[in-house]
Amino acid sequence: MLGNRKKRKATRIDTLVGQHSEIQGDIRFTGGLHVDGTIKGNVIAENDGRSMLSLSECGTIEGEVSVPYVVLNGVVIGDVHGSEHVELASKARVTGNVYYNLIEMAIGAEVNGKLVHSLEPSESPLAIGHGEPLEASE
Repeated sequence: MLGNRKKRKATRIDTLVGQHSEIQGDIRFTGGLHVDGTIKGNVIAENDGRSMLSLSECGTIEGEVSVPYVVLNGVVIGDVHGSEHVELASKARVTGNVYYNLIEMAIGAEVNGKLVHSLEPSESPLAIGHGEPLEASE
């Protein structure tokens, strides 16, 4: 019943950005991406609907995130688009809006922006083109 909701499909980690690594530029991926280092660019999952991003407490992303399943415990400077599930752990710091279908937020997590609920997964503004992000209706 309620306890069954915690069960999630485990996504294996296909790509790792190490703690002392810095990537400058956008990353497009499928599967699982774990970030311990710094990414200065957008992080975009290809449209498979199962991809997952995990950002450790020592990780930083400076750009927009568009991934179906997002687990954050580090710093994101940019909007986060989690079409399926967003989890903000206790050390998560987001400077930007968070667009989500389902969200979990631990005590201590910070969002300096709007939390915008979306009932259905939709295409992210990043997947549409490189122009200005679409405005969310409230």
